[in-house]
Amino acid sequence: MKPGLLFLAHRIPFPPNKGDKIRSFHLLRHLSTRYQVHLGAFVDDPDDWQYADALRPYCQSINLVPLHSRRARLLSLSGLLTGDPLTLPYYRSAALRHWAAKLAASGTVSCGLAFSSAMAQFMPPQLARRVLDMVDVDSDKWTQFAATQRWPMSWVYAREGRTLADWEARIASDFDATLLVSHDEAALLQSRAPAARTRISAFENGVDADYFSPARSYPDPYAEGVRGVVFTGAMDYWPNIDAVSWFAERIFPAVREAIPNARFTIVGSRPTEAVLQLARQPGVEVTGSVADVRPFLAHAGCAVAPLRIARGVQNKVLEAMAMACPVVVSAQAAEGIRAVAGRDFVLADDEAGFAQAVLSVLRGASTCPAARDRILAEYDWSRNLAALDRWFEVSPDASPALETCLA
Repeated sequence: MKPGLLFLAHRIPFPPNKGDKIRSFHLLRHLSTRYQVHLGAFVDDPDDWQYADALRPYCQSINLVPLHSRRARLLSLSGLLTGDPLTLPYYRSAALRHWAAKLAASGTVSCGLAFSSAMAQFMPPQLARRVLDMVDVDSDKWTQFAATQRWPMSWVYAREGRTLADWEARIASDFDATLLVSHDEAALLQSRAPAARTRISAFENGVDADYFSPARSYPDPYAEGVRGVVFTGAMDYWPNIDAVSWFAERIFPAVREAIPNARFTIVGSRPTEAVLQLARQPGVEVTGSVADVRPFLAHAGCAVAPLRIARGVQNKVLEAMAMACPVVVSAQAAEGIRAVAGRDFVLADDEAGFAQAVLSVLRGASTCPAARDRILAEYDWSRNLAALDRWFEVSPDASPALETCLA
């Protein structure tokens, strides 16, 4: 009989090709081949309840907890009184904590994986092996947010950056292993938690290259004669909102002036009012949630990732590369990606440079012929997941140092 494993996630890890659920789903599927998985996760989108049955083949038991964003935001304010980062009470649940503790006390599970720093608070301390997939050093994103805001939000975000950084360093020292999405993220956390250095490593994302294949036939979602420029991502996420707003307002007008039939299409779920308002601009379209992003990438002349605030690895860039769609990225969006600028993607910095890079791609002067080959070579899920297993097996004293793991 396979041993039991407790898997805790801040969002339900399904469907497997949607944003921050991609990594958690592949982790769940891989671990289910070696363990009887008991999944505890929050559900923050009512549409996600439909996926409960799809998760059952991977899980021995499932405990899904509704998370109502308005109530969670109010609860998060208690962190101002306790000194905690606001992220922790946002995800607080006595029911989930009790369920996890009961499983551990019964001996049903012997090890656990917490997906995201917020879920570390629910991991029972008595488990023989506790692994944290922090994914990104989120505290740094909050610090970046602070620089873009006016008071009082600048103070709130700066405080969240400081308090969350303290929490990240503390749990990295407490868990048997802490994994991040890239070598850069792992090195940053090592610098902040030097005592846990040998227990911090990187587990890189993969791309389902068969699913994101340019060899398939896709319906063209663009009107005849349109030169498509596309951005994909969850559109209620502030870095994405900032990226498309900056591109639509400050960069795309120059592109459209030079190529009048260019069209900027923003593809992603839950667009905020600020994103929806961008569709009032000439040549800008906001789709909202779509069943399949691949047609938009397959028929686009160019994908863009103009992120000014980012941590970790951007799946949107990897997916465009897998689809052999030339992608223009900012330095922040390129961070942590094992690829070569100018060959696998086009790197741009300021507004004028970004506009010129997009125009160069649309005119055929810049291409990324090796992008898909890079994905096949570096971002295979099976290979990357195989490196995960040792963190559940070796003792903390035997855990290899970061330099060894990433060699």
